[in-house]
Amino acid sequence: MADLTALFNEFGQSIWLDNLSRSHLNDGSLNARIAQGVRGLTSNPTIFAKAIQGSTDYDDQFATLMASGVASVDAYWHMVIDDIQAACDAFAPLFKSSDAIDGYVSVEVAPELSQNTAGTLSAARELHERVDRANVMIKIPATMEGLPAISAMIAEGRSVNVTLIFSPERHQAVMEAYISGLEQLATDPNANLSRVASVASFFISRVDTEVDERLGGNGHNLHGTAAIAQGRVAYTNFRNAFSGPRWEALAARGARVQRPLWASTGTKNPSYSDVLYVDELIGPHTVNTVPEPTLDAFLDHGSSARTVDRDLAETSAILDRLSEANIDLDDVAEKLEREGLASFEASFDEAIAALVEKAG
Repeated sequence: MADLTALFNEFGQSIWLDNLSRSHLNDGSLNARIAQGVRGLTSNPTIFAKAIQGSTDYDDQFATLMASGVASVDAYWHMVIDDIQAACDAFAPLFKSSDAIDGYVSVEVAPELSQNTAGTLSAARELHERVDRANVMIKIPATMEGLPAISAMIAEGRSVNVTLIFSPERHQAVMEAYISGLEQLATDPNANLSRVASVASFFISRVDTEVDERLGGNGHNLHGTAAIAQGRVAYTNFRNAFSGPRWEALAARGARVQRPLWASTGTKNPSYSDVLYVDELIGPHTVNTVPEPTLDAFLDHGSSARTVDRDLAETSAILDRLSEANIDLDDVAEKLEREGLASFEASFDEAIAALVEKAG
């Protein structure tokens, strides 16, 4: 059995839960997960759509909001913010005891803003202020338009979870956005850089799903290799980005690294281990946000060992072989970003439509 506390203490990895619902808050499930060693939580429009559509937990509050004249989309945000605040409060003791290393809860800006820098920044600021918790992270997609908004949020001292990263190249741009934002913040001699946190959510399993399909039957020996290889490259880039004189000047002011967060780590191919994307990406200063079935599987039979920077020569060889097999990982990343944004936008629209239908 894997021990989440030992995983953090011995290997420096934090396990966060990729799920939230009103029932988790009300029946003690979230507190039980925290007791198991879960150190944070992420949410997204798909998670909230499932929570709202799949239960009656929100019906009474929604009816009350509608009766008071609140529009459906505004009612959605009222309910989401209530859940996020409650989750932040549940993690507040860990946030305090870990000296703000963990205990964060993430909530995403409206997905239709992903190509709108000014709109993203305005919505992110408003969401941060409405949640009004020190341990909230505002999720912003790592689109080219999102990068300036990320820098601006960090420069204002607001914590950010950068989501939907599908390539090491985009990850490097995200790290630059974080560091440059900290540099802007550091121009204020009174700024407390130690209370600004960020994670870079690098998506894993979706990469293998797409690459495996492109490989077809002829590339079977490369199936299930691309995502972990990319994650290990991203980790190497992370270690390089957060070293040297430029970073050390910020670290001297208390700045903290932007941890890689492995996202989409539930195994989608049933022929792969159900803990593949946890076991193979463990290392210092990393986060893995897992859906509940993956968490339960890891607790039952996961392995704890430093693996994120293992076999780097083999990682390079895998990427070379993928290129020789005509797999264009840049094209894979672009496609997955489009699909990820479209999926979140569809989930958001579905949640609103479900609320409108309930309202009659």
